[in-house]
Amino acid sequence: MKILYLDIDALRPDHLGCYGYHRNTSPNIDRIAEQGVRFTNHYASDVPCAPSRSALFSSQFGIHNGVVNHGGLQADMRPIGKDRPFNFHDSQYQTWVDTLRSKNMHTAIISPFPGRHEAWHILRGFLETYDTGKHAGETADDVTKEALDWLESRGREKEDWFLYLNVWDPHTPYRTPASYGNPFEKEPAPEWLTEEMIAEHRDSFGPYSARDLPPVRQWPGIPEEIRDRDDFKAWIDGYDTAIRYVDEHIGKIIDQLEKQEILEETIIIISADHGENQGELNVYGDHQLADHITCRIPFIISGPDIASGLVDEDLHYQIDVGPTLAELAGGKRREKWDGQSFLPAIIDGKSSGRPHLVVSQCAWSCQRGVRFDHWMLIRTYHDGLKELPDFMLFDIEKDPHETNNLIDEHPEVVAKGLRILDEWVTEQMKTSDSPVDPMWSVIHEGGPFHTRDDLDLDRYLQKLYKEGRNEPAARLEQRYR
Repeated sequence: MKILYLDIDALRPDHLGCYGYHRNTSPNIDRIAEQGVRFTNHYASDVPCAPSRSALFSSQFGIHNGVVNHGGLQADMRPIGKDRPFNFHDSQYQTWVDTLRSKNMHTAIISPFPGRHEAWHILRGFLETYDTGKHAGETADDVTKEALDWLESRGREKEDWFLYLNVWDPHTPYRTPASYGNPFEKEPAPEWLTEEMIAEHRDSFGPYSARDLPPVRQWPGIPEEIRDRDDFKAWIDGYDTAIRYVDEHIGKIIDQLEKQEILEETIIIISADHGENQGELNVYGDHQLADHITCRIPFIISGPDIASGLVDEDLHYQIDVGPTLAELAGGKRREKWDGQSFLPAIIDGKSSGRPHLVVSQCAWSCQRGVRFDHWMLIRTYHDGLKELPDFMLFDIEKDPHETNNLIDEHPEVVAKGLRILDEWVTEQMKTSDSPVDPMWSVIHEGGPFHTRDDLDLDRYLQKLYKEGRNEPAARLEQRYR
C-alpha cells in the first residue's frame, strides 16, 4: 500500500473547482476528486496550524492533548506522567503514523512545520523526516523538488509507504513568483462581499481586518488595505493564484507517479490544516475563528480500493483520518484516540459521519463552534481584539459567508447548540487525563498568543488613535477597560 498525503496550508474548499468555485484554480485536484471521494463537511477540530496538526497526528481533540495555542503552556503536548511507557509501540499512546510503520509501511514527512512551530511531537512514527529549510517561506516548487527526488529514490524501492507533504503557498504572505503572472486578472472576485460590507469592516477593528492587513507582502499588487471591491479582487487574486500554483505542482507529482508506474497503486489524499477567512467576520487572509470558514477544510481521497466519483456530505473531523488509514492498513484503533474510522464511507460509500461537531480556536481568539444540522453556533470567550459578539448563529446553507447573525431569531436552535456544547465539554473532561480545560489556561495566561504577543492591546490602541480611528479605538478600549 502506498499513500501520498498532500497538506495544503490555509486551503479553503470553496476556492476549488470541485467544490463549486467559479474560477479554474484546481484542475489537477478536481481530476483527483472525480476519481475518488470528496467530503463536503470535513472540519479541523482545533485551529489554527499547530493545534490542527497536533490534533491530526495524535487523533485527539486539543482539550485532551493540550495543544490549543501557538505559544505559552498550551502550545506543547501534555506530558503523560508516571504512566509513560518506555516507548509508545503497541501502547494506548501509539500514534496512527506509528501504527502504519508497525504494519511495515515506510513513513516519511517533507515539511518545515515541526521546526517552525517547535511541534516535534508530530514526527512520532516517521522513519524519515526532511525540513525544506525556509521556515514556511517555501514555495510549492521547493517542496515538489524534494518530493520528486523522494519518489524517484523511494517510490519503487519501497513496496509500502506513507509520504506526507506540506505546502504553504495559500498562507499569507502570498508568495507565488511574480513571473507566474495572474491567471485571474480578467475574472471577477466572489460577489458575496459588497461595498457596504467593506465600509462596515473599515469602521471596525481587529487583527487582519479590512484596514489592518498582514504587513508582509510578496506577490505584486497585494493592497495595503481593503478599501473597495477592486482591492478585494486584488487580494483574492493573490490567494487564488497561490492555489493554482500549488495545483500545477500537484500535477508534476502525479506525472512522476505515472512515470514510475505506481500511480495506479497509490492512494492520494488532499486536505489542509484549516480554511482561510477572506472577509468573513472582517478577517482577511487569516484563520482566527472557530467558525465555518476557518474550520472547514477540503478532504479528497482517491486510489486503489477507494470508491470512485462519490461525494460524502456527512460530518467528519480531521482527527478521524488517522484511525481510517490505520484500519485500512490493518491496524487497530488506540484507546487514547478521539478519532473514529470512516473507512466504510471511502470503500463502500456507507454513511459513517457524526451527528454534530465541536471545533475550537485559542491562538487568535478563544472560541468554540458547534456544527449541527445546517447551523454553526459560535461561542466567544475571548474576542482576540476583534469586534465579535459573545454568541453567533449562522445558517451556513443559506449564508455560508456568515453575514447574518441569527442569534435572536432562533432561540430553540441556540438552546440545542449550547446543550451540545455543554455535553461535549462535560464528556471530554470526564475522559481527560487532566482536570484543566486548556482553553481556560490560555485565557488566564492573558488570552490568545497572537493578541498578547504579536499585537497586544496597548500597541493596537496606539495604532488606531494614531491613524485617527478614534471611534473604533474607543469601542475597543471600552470592551477591555
